[in-house]
Amino acid sequence: MSTTQSERLRGLLEPLVTARGLDLEEVEVTPAGKRRVLRIVVDSDEGVQLDACAELSRAASEKLDATDAMGPTPYVLEVTSPGADRPLTEPRHYRRATGRLIKARLADGGELVARITAVDDEGVDVEVPGVKGRRPTARRLSFGEIAKARVEIEFNRKAAGQPDTGERADDERANDESKEEA
Repeated sequence: MSTTQSERLRGLLEPLVTARGLDLEEVEVTPAGKRRVLRIVVDSDEGVQLDACAELSRAASEKLDATDAMGPTPYVLEVTSPGADRPLTEPRHYRRATGRLIKARLADGGELVARITAVDDEGVDVEVPGVKGRRPTARRLSFGEIAKARVEIEFNRKAAGQPDTGERADDERANDESKEEA
């Protein structure tokens, strides 16, 4: 999509998005056979509900139909929230990921997996998990130190404030049982 079309679509759609208390994260037009797909990605601090996407889709469709912003070629309109694997590029993305585990490639070439504990306008405070029984360590990263970052998906994460019950995973118990049998 040309920068001019992108800027025009963003200018056309942003007021509709902000009027609903959402942030316009991305506007993307991609070819799909004889049609194109116009994908509008929105988010907010509280997340995005399906009803909000449907309402925005109707309003955007009306607005786009009333203009020639998409030209004569048929298109499909998608209004969606960002996926879990989207890159963290803005301070608000990090703020929304507070409490989550991230994987960051650092500007100096290093890599870091850590949990976000706090975010401000200059950077993030993270807790780097301890290795081999060591305690986690706190670290401060300025946004300039982070080249790329994404949220890491955690399948076995404890809920915030939930105590560690001391229960071990099934594979640990099975390992112990096989040692007892030997």
